[in-house]
Amino acid sequence: MNKTLLTVLMSSSVFLLTACGSGDGESIFNGPNNGIPVNNIQNPVVKMTAYTKDGMPEVAADSQLMTYKMLGVDNKEVTATALVFVPKTVQPANGWPIVVWAHGTTGVADKCAPSQQGLLGTEGLLQKLLAEGYVVVAPDYEGLGSPGNHPFLNLKSEAFSITDAVVATRDYLNRQGKKAAPQWVTVGHSQGGHAALGAAQYASRAKLDYKGTIAIAPPSNLAAILQGGENAVKNQPANIQIPVLASLDTFTSLIVAGMQRHKISVSYAEVFKADTAKIASIAETECSGAVGAALAKGMTDYVSLPEHLGSLNGYGRNQDNFMSIPVIQNFLVKDSQPGTVKLSQPVIIYQGGKDPTVPQAATDLLKASAEAKGTKIQYITNANWDHTTVYTSNSNSFVANVKTLFAQ
Repeated sequence: MNKTLLTVLMSSSVFLLTACGSGDGESIFNGPNNGIPVNNIQNPVVKMTAYTKDGMPEVAADSQLMTYKMLGVDNKEVTATALVFVPKTVQPANGWPIVVWAHGTTGVADKCAPSQQGLLGTEGLLQKLLAEGYVVVAPDYEGLGSPGNHPFLNLKSEAFSITDAVVATRDYLNRQGKKAAPQWVTVGHSQGGHAALGAAQYASRAKLDYKGTIAIAPPSNLAAILQGGENAVKNQPANIQIPVLASLDTFTSLIVAGMQRHKISVSYAEVFKADTAKIASIAETECSGAVGAALAKGMTDYVSLPEHLGSLNGYGRNQDNFMSIPVIQNFLVKDSQPGTVKLSQPVIIYQGGKDPTVPQAATDLLKASAEAKGTKIQYITNANWDHTTVYTSNSNSFVANVKTLFAQ
């Protein structure tokens, strides 16, 4: 473990928890059903459209893009989209169990939705799950592929995108004379790992039998990751700083972009200094890769000017103490943080030791804090996995984990 980063994680978390309150979730989740509203949406399926990409129609008995109703981040009913794949296996008497696939970061713009740009290599896992006889549901998340901004890394929004997609999928199958079992699990990578932990926290909304979670490199402790990433390249040459800082600023840009036009919002100028503020807003219209490239180009152009002597000194990135802005502070500590309450069903977390995007120290801290709440976690790590190989090296293990969760 990187001891310096762990120290940053601990100190940043303590500061933010002190500033924002205990962060233990008790003030948010109280009353009947821990304050989580059950899904009573009537006629949740808006429309179904055949999905023909990624070779899925060849391996699924039914391959559909579903538009459905969900409860959005502003506590209003909105429409969202999800991919629904039905296996070719014989339907069990109790129906097919459901596996939700929660995708990683793509951006907040509609064109970044997996249903629009494709599954981008994740279809292999989905096809394995279909072959095992599971209905696979792959939500785009609120605001991706549907009206409104996607509230990036908002735990409840991601979770309701998942729970309400499961409810709508069962309604769709029932209307087709088919049946899905009440048992379901969630598997997700990166942002999807974060969403999977959210699904575990809010699973009761679906009023079904949630069996467990597989979270692969899930982001958490975001303030500490942002600060730790900056500290890791402080005083380094610009060519080392730029890719790291551009990645960090991409996530901050997506967070701010995802807040726009919602009840709780913040301006780009409040979060970023001028050099970055003029770029960050493209996160509303471009996908994450393009946002990162634009941010990196801004820094590269700056250091290339003779008067800057190849240095980023003076380049305007984040506003000083932007994490203390109440909206941002609340997001970092509460709205985005998984594991703040006990998760009743089994949780399996995969994490790589060479992950520069979600450092293992952050996930170690997540594990410790969640276990302190009483959550039972199976923690699978490998010193050589990075943010990509933690997923690509373990697809067969994920399928085996799903079988184990359903068997419990």
